[in-house]
Amino acid sequence: MRYSKKTMKIRLDYNNMMSSVLGKEGITEEEIAALGGELTKAFDSVEQGKGKGMMGWAELPYNQDEIVEDILETAKNIRKNFEYFVVLGIGGSALGPIAAFQAICHMHYNDLPKRLRKGPKFYVEDNVDPERMVALLDVIDVKKTMFNVVTKSGSTSETMTQYLIINNILKEKLGDKAKDHIIATTSKNTGNLIKIAVKEDYKTFYIPDGVGGRFSELCPVGLLPAAVVGIDIKGMLAGAKFMMEECSSDNIKKNSALMTAALQHISMKKGKNIGVMMPYADGLKFIADWYAQLWAESLGKNKTLNGKDCNVGQTPVKALGVTDQHSQVQLYAEGPFDKVITFIGVDEYRSTVAIPAGCEEYPNVNFLCGHTMNELIQAERKATEYAVTKAGKLNYTVMLPILNEFTLGQLLMYFMLQTAYAGALLNIDTFNQPGVEEGKNATYALLGRPGYDEKRTELANAPQKQNKYII
Repeated sequence: MRYSKKTMKIRLDYNNMMSSVLGKEGITEEEIAALGGELTKAFDSVEQGKGKGMMGWAELPYNQDEIVEDILETAKNIRKNFEYFVVLGIGGSALGPIAAFQAICHMHYNDLPKRLRKGPKFYVEDNVDPERMVALLDVIDVKKTMFNVVTKSGSTSETMTQYLIINNILKEKLGDKAKDHIIATTSKNTGNLIKIAVKEDYKTFYIPDGVGGRFSELCPVGLLPAAVVGIDIKGMLAGAKFMMEECSSDNIKKNSALMTAALQHISMKKGKNIGVMMPYADGLKFIADWYAQLWAESLGKNKTLNGKDCNVGQTPVKALGVTDQHSQVQLYAEGPFDKVITFIGVDEYRSTVAIPAGCEEYPNVNFLCGHTMNELIQAERKATEYAVTKAGKLNYTVMLPILNEFTLGQLLMYFMLQTAYAGALLNIDTFNQPGVEEGKNATYALLGRPGYDEKRTELANAPQKQNKYII
């Protein structure tokens, strides 16, 4: 499918971050200008890092032609031969596929009859709640299911637990044919899963070494599930490539990702330590979930690149317009001045629903008649933006002309670039996650993984809970 760059370009409106609108709570042109050399350094750092170290994600729109064709052929065969497709993964291995599925596919995709769905029912198992696993097995037939096991290291406890359970069931029911029901997405060079995949003769896709989980949606981690449910993955990659081109300048007035990174950086220095993402489209609800991991795991660090203590980062909060106008906006409007709100709007929704005539005797209901739901949700977004701005709260809006694969690809790359620039401005390692590793290591020790004796001893010597503090 061809997409028009001219009409499909997403837009950034940061008026409501500026002092000219917000007064003393806003950011001045002088404050942005004062970053000068820091912005250039951050931009150059990201440019020079593309394709190196853990910035392999920046090359994904350019280097996957052959992989994409393999994915498309595999997806075609899955749609033909299987009734269910299940992703086994957690974190970035799950949040990206969920976000893309919600954004592009029918809102009730799994409930559609097969002739309208044109693909297998889709599930992402991103937790190890035992009730969830049992519930999944109640609604699928494993003999008609393709399972996509996604873990780069092959030692992710949650994913490998899911794999062990599913593989056991498949072998019990299908014997040697069990291997035809599992696709592994993992590292080509290291880890347990690649060894298992070779031994079991699984179809395998590879996660590039320089692509971490939270940056992995545009590699086979996200592209295979997307292709299986009929999403145009070439369109997603084309949108991401377009955003890379749009952000290829160190001119902050031309690079939207660099601009918002700068605004967020200034805001964080002023104590705005909460970042709210509030899309006004149900299709973008899980973009906020995906972004929460990207922003929190990348920026929440306690050491700079120079080894100095810093304890930086901004806590992401997920919201959905209009839903959370009735649960959270009271706090955003009248609560503490500690937040930056990111609104995401859509110019043209993919459906139009008219509000019919009725309730003539009730003017405070009848005024809606003759309008559309489209007009209502747009008015609600603008009204909420106005209300929080009037209250002096920092906010900016990202607008999509329409939600499709091309604009989704732009949006994903925009936020990944924004995160990379923000990390560079904070002078931290944007791509590691030592805080996550500590929790993983403690889990391994508690469950008796070999090699974690020292951590088990540490846990055993941790302060014991006192009954007087348990009610």
